[in-house]
Formats: sequence, C-alpha cells, structure tokens
Amino acid sequence: MTKEKSLSIWLALAALMGLGVTLALSKEAPQAAESAKPSVRPALNVSVIQPVNRDIPRKLTANGSVAAWQEAIIGAQVSDLRLDEVRVQVGEKVRKGQVLAVFDSKSVMVEIAQTQAALAEAEASLEEARLNADSARKIASSGALSNQMVLQYLTGEKTAQAKAASAKAQLDRQLLRLTHTRVVAVDDGFVSSCAATLGAVATQGQELFRLIRQNRLEWRAEVTAAEMVQLQPGIDVAISVPNVGQVGGKVRYLAPSLDMQSRNGLVYVDLPQAEAAGLRAGMFAQGVFHLGTKAALTIPQDALSLREGFSYVFRLGEFAQNQAKVIQVKVQLGESAGDHYEILSGLKPEDQIVASGAAFLADGDYVRVLR
Repeated sequence: MTKEKSLSIWLALAALMGLGVTLALSKEAPQAAESAKPSVRPALNVSVIQPVNRDIPRKLTANGSVAAWQEAIIGAQVSDLRLDEVRVQVGEKVRKGQVLAVFDSKSVMVEIAQTQAALAEAEASLEEARLNADSARKIASSGALSNQMVLQYLTGEKTAQAKAASAKAQLDRQLLRLTHTRVVAVDDGFVSSCAATLGAVATQGQELFRLIRQNRLEWRAEVTAAEMVQLQPGIDVAISVPNVGQVGGKVRYLAPSLDMQSRNGLVYVDLPQAEAAGLRAGMFAQGVFHLGTKAALTIPQDALSLREGFSYVFRLGEFAQNQAKVIQVKVQLGESAGDHYEILSGLKPEDQIVASGAAFLADGDYVRVLR
C-alpha cells in the first residue's frame, strides 16, 4: 500500500511538471515568433526636429504706382503774343526762376512807350492843376474868385491826380506783361510735360509746361481696410520695381477715405532716393511694410514639401526600435524669417517632424531615425 501511494505521488508530480513546461513553451513561442519577424525596410534615414518659437518680422505686402509728389502747372500769363523761344523739353532738370520759354515782346514794348507818354501828359496836367488849385486857395478869402470857381480849380486838381494815377497803373500793367513774356520755372524739378509750340499764339491761362516739383517721387500703395488699420505714418517701407531697382521709404500719411468701388485706400510713401535708384513716375512697384516683430512657431524650409499647391510636413508616428512611421500633415504658413516659416496651423510645439528630405517621402512610409 505504501509503494502504491508513493507511485501515485510521483505520477502526479510528473504530470504537474509536464503542464508547467507546456505553459512555458506556449508563452515563449509568440515572443520568439515576434522577435523572429523581419523589420520593414526604411524609405529614408532622417533627422528629427521640433517646431521652435522665435521672433519673426511682421510684414505687409502691397502693390501700387510710383507718382510725382506734386506737379506744378506753368501756363501763359499773357495773350495774343507769339511764342518765340522754347528752351526746355520733357525730361530736363530745371531750377526755380529758370527761363523755360519766351514770348515776342515787341508789341508790349510799343504799348509801354504809349503808356509812358500818356503818363507824362497826365503828370503835366496834374502839375498845372495843382498850381491853379494852390492859387485859388490863396485868393479864396479875398473874394476875387467866386466859390464856384475855387471849387472848380480844386476839383480839376483831383481829376488830374486820378488821371495820373490811372496812367501810372496802365504803365505798371504793361511792365508786368513784359515780365510775363518770359516763362520761368516756379520751383526746382523735372519737366514732365511740354505743350509749348514754337510760333504758336497762346491764350492767357493756357498750359505750357508741367514740373515734378523738387524731383520728388512717392509710392501710392493700395491696401484693404483691414491692412490699413495696421499702418501709421513713419513706418519703414522697402519698394522694388522689377528689373529697375529697390529703394527705401517711409509712410507719410494715410488716405482719409477708401474708394467706394474697390473699398481700397491709398497709403502715401515718400521715396527720397527714388531718382538715384532709377525710378520714374508711372512705374508699377511692390512694397513691403515693416511692422515690427512677433513670437511665432516656426520650422525650417527644408522640412516642408510643396504638393498640389499646399505645404506639408511629415510627423513621426509609432516607433519600432530605431524606425518610425511618418504621417503627412498639411500646414498653413505665415510670415517668413530667412529660411524659417511661421506655422499658423497643423503642428504643435511637441510634435516631432522630419528635418529634411520630405520631398522623397509619402504618407505611411517608414524611416530610420538618426540620433
């Protein structure tokens, strides 16, 4: 009985040991199978970066035309005179007071001579009337002359004074006409338009020349209402004209109202170096307003991939040893600072993205991460 009991115990122990071995083998089998599973071949070896917060410049881009700061219109101030000389043409630089054109002054000189003669006659009549009036005043109290005669002499003196003054005014008028036969520049500048024709008889007020005053140009940028509220006088602006040159300027003032049709407003920018840069009135230019800096989440340009007009990055997903699956993420870009771009949406600061080579990847690819 003792031997049979001992045998039963040994058989039970053997069964338990066999069950344990079986369970251990069943657990190790999947692990061995998993470790034996071959890894996916990576599409690319990549470095990993994260978006960085940095200060970037705030900019506003606009388009507009280069125009004259102010134009001066120079017209004829005399009429019925022939234009004898035209001394400047379009594009020439002139100084204030420089003679631009000359009218025939012969007829004016004749009228001046006639007026001078009339003035001399009026002054002689005035001298005679003054002597008669003085004599009448001296003898008026003696009764030798009637009051009516005395009044007549005094009135004659005043009439002669008026005629002499009128003749003097006529002479001044003719002398002024003589001055106006020489057309002069009212300010420094460039001749932007010339309507003066040699030999033509001009009418008073007819336009002869236009000047760009002080050779001064400005840029008139068109901006929307939302853009205009970001601007103020004194802001620095960089202006560029394709294939011509670049020049800096400052905002002088903002238009007080917007165009009723386009709903755009004008911003007037002084361009003190426009002439040296080769800019001319009428050129179309693009400008960038510098509005300071702002803090923004940025990534380098190498991390971006442009596809079908949109910008993408590749964010790292699940890791397996030193490999990771990448996920294509669409991002919205903002301002740029050198080779870094502001990220407006699509990424978080803690996201890990592929640093370069995004153009060679596709959504769902595996990459080997270089540490």
